[in-house]
Amino acid sequence: MQETEPPGRAGRSRLVVPSRSDVLLRNFTEVAGGPMGRRSDPGVVSPAVFTVERVLILLTLVGALLGVLIKGYCRSNGWESPTQFYATCYSDLPELFRTRGLADGAFPIISGQFEYPVLVGLVAGLTALLVPGGLGADARVLAFFDLNAVLLAAAAMVTVLATARMSARRPWDAAMVAVAPGLILAGTINWDLWAVCLMAVGMYLFAAQRQLAAGVLMGLAVAANAYTLLILLAMLLLAVRTGTYRPLFMTVCAAAVSWAAVNLPFAVANPAGWAYYLQFSAGRDAGYGSPWFAYNLVAAKLGRPGITPEGVDALSAGFFILACVLIAAVALSAPRRPRLAQLAFLLVAAFVLAGKAYSPQFVLWLIPLLALARPRWRDFLAWQGIEGLHWAAVWMYLGQVTSAGPSQHNLDMPYYVLAVVAHMVAVAYLMARVVRDIYDPAQDPIRRHHLDDPQGGPFANAPDRLRLNLRRPSASLLPWKESAHA
Repeated sequence: MQETEPPGRAGRSRLVVPSRSDVLLRNFTEVAGGPMGRRSDPGVVSPAVFTVERVLILLTLVGALLGVLIKGYCRSNGWESPTQFYATCYSDLPELFRTRGLADGAFPIISGQFEYPVLVGLVAGLTALLVPGGLGADARVLAFFDLNAVLLAAAAMVTVLATARMSARRPWDAAMVAVAPGLILAGTINWDLWAVCLMAVGMYLFAAQRQLAAGVLMGLAVAANAYTLLILLAMLLLAVRTGTYRPLFMTVCAAAVSWAAVNLPFAVANPAGWAYYLQFSAGRDAGYGSPWFAYNLVAAKLGRPGITPEGVDALSAGFFILACVLIAAVALSAPRRPRLAQLAFLLVAAFVLAGKAYSPQFVLWLIPLLALARPRWRDFLAWQGIEGLHWAAVWMYLGQVTSAGPSQHNLDMPYYVLAVVAHMVAVAYLMARVVRDIYDPAQDPIRRHHLDDPQGGPFANAPDRLRLNLRRPSASLLPWKESAHA
């Protein structure tokens, strides 16, 4: 089956085979006999035991095991600075277990300050209660890490399955998530995979036209990490373009109820502890991985003034708002309505680039969205390779900061800044490619298969009610013009 072949006969659900449709993978398969034969019928002939989803689960399991193996030094010798950075096995999980009272029975947010959202605090507190109390201190830290690593692996599997099921005829695109180097390297740094998992399931339910259930999951995702609000913003842009507001209203209302159901008990029990996450996020200075932190490093090296915390707040918010305006212009002016995954990727990527910090685990936010927005293995692997270099550079630089002395493992500041710049350029390049796909659907790997928007749910195949023409404003399609004509 060629990549541009129209759907098969009625009742036959043909699958897109990556070894046929992706040039890079087609070349890789030469060492194993070449791409799948033309007489095969994927999606029609039974694959017996090895269905697509089962293979994806096995791939995710292998990736999860590799992620734990990377933490092998710390699991054997403990999480101590600077060796945990030099061994590239740092994780927030052991650090917070020891320093936030979890090891002593304190429950996050209710018992004190916790710099993560409520749902993350709930997961951290419940898993801490499951750690046996009769073990030694180091053994309890290891048990806490291992327990969370197992649960995070399960969250990764659910994420992969949700990505596969909302990819229509392209379930193999979810393999990008299953084998992503970013997932292997950063999956157990902290609990961000829970937000990614809830977001993916919420998008899957929305694609399946189950708006209330989708809203519940999206509300829980926001309770795990606020970046998932941007998915609702992408839905809003499509609602404006199509004039289809009722599904969005149902989803947002259900999301608000589920978010409140999780947050209100903690806000009532300890208002100060509940508000600490918001205060911590708003009051933090430029963090590692951000362009503002990199600029301040270079400015200090050159003896020039850096950006103040107030300046970082203003620049970060200003650039993100500007990016949102530009993305909204793309969404409303493109000749054909963009897909939900494309807008979601652009918004989250803009948030990543303009944010006050870019921790290595933030790459998890983008992986499933890119697999849905632009499933091209060449671009994906190139980006993941650069993110892997940034991941290593962060730990080497933190090793230098925490060691307070010379070491052959330390990374000089210029190389760390170059790694940050490379990560930003790679993400910006992916954004540019997605925008190109929006304006030229013939370049879009999804729409080349005669699909409209597999993740769009109520927006899929919906006619435009509002479409701007930036070159000729008088030619714009506007709802009130239609009403006047009628």
